[in-house]
Amino acid sequence: MTRAPEPGLLIEDYAVVGDTHTMALIGRNGSVDWLCLPAFDSAAAFASLLGDEQNGRWQVCPAGLADGAVLETTRRYRGDSLVLETEWRTATGLVRLTDAMPPRDASADLIRRVECLEGEVQMAMRWVIRFAYGGATPWVRRITDAHGRPALWAVAGPDAVLLRGDVLPEADHRGVDRAHHARFTVAEGDVLDWSLVWAPSHEPLPAPPDVGAGLQQTERFWSEWSARTSYDGPRADLVRRSLVTLKAMTYHPTGGIVAAPTTSLPELMGGSRNWDYRYCWLRDATLVVDALLSCGHTEEAQQWQAWLLRAVAGSPDELQIVYGLKGERMLPELELEHLAGYEGSRPVRIGNAAAEQFQLDVYGEVMAALATARDAGIDGDAFAWAVQRSGLRRLEQVMDEPDFGIWEVRGEKRHFTHSKLMVWVAFDRAVRAVEEHGLEGPVEHWRALRDRVHAEVCDKGWSETCQAFTQSYGSDALDASLLVMPLVGFLPGDDPRVLSTIDAICSTLRTGPLVARYETIEELDGLPPGEGSFLACSFWLVSALALAGRVGEATSLFEELCDLANDVGLLAEEHDGTRMTGNFPQAFSHLALVSAATTLATVAGGSSAAGQGRAGS
Repeated sequence: MTRAPEPGLLIEDYAVVGDTHTMALIGRNGSVDWLCLPAFDSAAAFASLLGDEQNGRWQVCPAGLADGAVLETTRRYRGDSLVLETEWRTATGLVRLTDAMPPRDASADLIRRVECLEGEVQMAMRWVIRFAYGGATPWVRRITDAHGRPALWAVAGPDAVLLRGDVLPEADHRGVDRAHHARFTVAEGDVLDWSLVWAPSHEPLPAPPDVGAGLQQTERFWSEWSARTSYDGPRADLVRRSLVTLKAMTYHPTGGIVAAPTTSLPELMGGSRNWDYRYCWLRDATLVVDALLSCGHTEEAQQWQAWLLRAVAGSPDELQIVYGLKGERMLPELELEHLAGYEGSRPVRIGNAAAEQFQLDVYGEVMAALATARDAGIDGDAFAWAVQRSGLRRLEQVMDEPDFGIWEVRGEKRHFTHSKLMVWVAFDRAVRAVEEHGLEGPVEHWRALRDRVHAEVCDKGWSETCQAFTQSYGSDALDASLLVMPLVGFLPGDDPRVLSTIDAICSTLRTGPLVARYETIEELDGLPPGEGSFLACSFWLVSALALAGRVGEATSLFEELCDLANDVGLLAEEHDGTRMTGNFPQAFSHLALVSAATTLATVAGGSSAAGQGRAGS
């Protein structure tokens, strides 16, 4: 049965905690509204984010919060960690809720602590556990665990969770909502703890985590990781938070980084542009490696490179644009009819049919990422170069075909200019691998292909009418993806054609600090028009302006964009000028922020804008 959505929080009202296997979205109201267990791509056990309370949530907050009992709400992360603190001031006192997911050992744990800092506060808890994205109501029973402590044990099919705590909610046996709730009062100095542990239902009950030790362990883990960040440029606080977020979106067992921990948060409220981003896109590869290496995180770059090589290994004609956390290739797209969608935005999708699309640009992204790693002294294993050469042979066979492009349109294939640009990148990095690193390959042949594609893009991708590089060959439509031309070295940042393209995009696609991807039309997309502005495009403009020598303009824009992050430094995929839209937090947005920051720092350090282009320009 589909339920009407309840008034809920804005996307930016959420913060996240995670354990490098999965993430929980926790609102300013103390409600865990999204948590997939035990991994990012598992079914959600709390899914009210995409429906209502009956799809699962776990809320701990002052009683009467929704009725104005709270005078002030503040929240923050402890330093550079992923320990979240939310404080509420009421007329009678001040209370703090601390949330964390300790680094994974044998099980997935979410721990919560309530501390009364002043006076006394009446608190409320709602625990509504639902498996299968809110579609399966488990059997919940009160038990005494092996340590003699009372607990709630919820089981349905393969999933089980164990809730322990100093106060356990009671079931409302008279109601039909199958919710568990509690009210309790905390006075100054009181500390109450809870832990929720997931386990396969056929295995023994997991041991209870020590909440105090878990909070210390979590803070120490993230603080020590953040201390290895070498960046010291503009908005270093937000860059560090972006890197922590990206690390948290890394699936530790494999090194893959998900595009987002959520699915189906809409690009347009009430619309159908709702996609599942809990997978790993090859398109992120270049930005991931650049961001991690530029900020001193070599180990994570190595892990991502290893995931990348495993994912693309095999027949080059079977290269996909997106893979699962472990490199899975089959990501069938389904619609969940029982979920009403965030603010009524349907359909709610799991899986992603984009895995079946043909997109030329991924060849360039893979080659650029591995070239960056190679330049930093990170070599792949013995078959890495063989895999790349195999991909280049395949690219040579398909490089003249139309594709679906970087934006994964669901209309007809086209000769997208950005796709051809990334074909140039693939052959350029192959030439460099031979010339600069002594690897074997037909360098003269690759150089000829590189130069041919360069000339073709400059001819067919350029519009005299627009005085700009345009979305596809023969088109006058503008596309913000062409802002990356100087970033990848296709043309120098101060080339007149680059400058003219920047100005055309600013005059057509920019509103305030925000840059739209392109003008959405159903003929191109195969979807109804309308969406927010893609934040990565806005940060690409920062980098393009900096490389064009317009550093003051770039710096001002960068500051405006950074101010769009929410109160704990997180960004969604898009922004519509008044609020965040799209999946949250979004890796591409945070990666582009880090890239823009490091570009600004580099240019301010004296690098020549004109020197950014490479041979063939």
